[in-house]
Amino acid sequence: MNEIPADKRTEYEAAVFRRLVSHLRERTDVQNIDLMNLAGFCRNCLSNWYVDAAEADGAALTKDQAREIVYGMPYAEWKERYQTEASDEKKARFAEVAPKHD
Repeated sequence: MNEIPADKRTEYEAAVFRRLVSHLRERTDVQNIDLMNLAGFCRNCLSNWYVDAAEADGAALTKDQAREIVYGMPYAEWKERYQTEASDEKKARFAEVAPKHD
């Protein structure tokens, strides 16, 4: 496989991120707890990583601003529209996997 030039790699990674965020915005049926239980990350994690990247670059970005980028709307609005109560089974699984999450 040919080496991807650094500028193109960053371009491709950005495109992949935008596609992932778009996909998650469309899949409002998939709850964050489902993502955490299966993959070990969720929309909030993406938001936190976004803040980390901005801070590493010296930029100021709040958690709320990053969440709006990922969710496509204010987090409180997304929760009101789409978040459902997690089952006891999902909560128990989350208790198992959450401590492994950093």
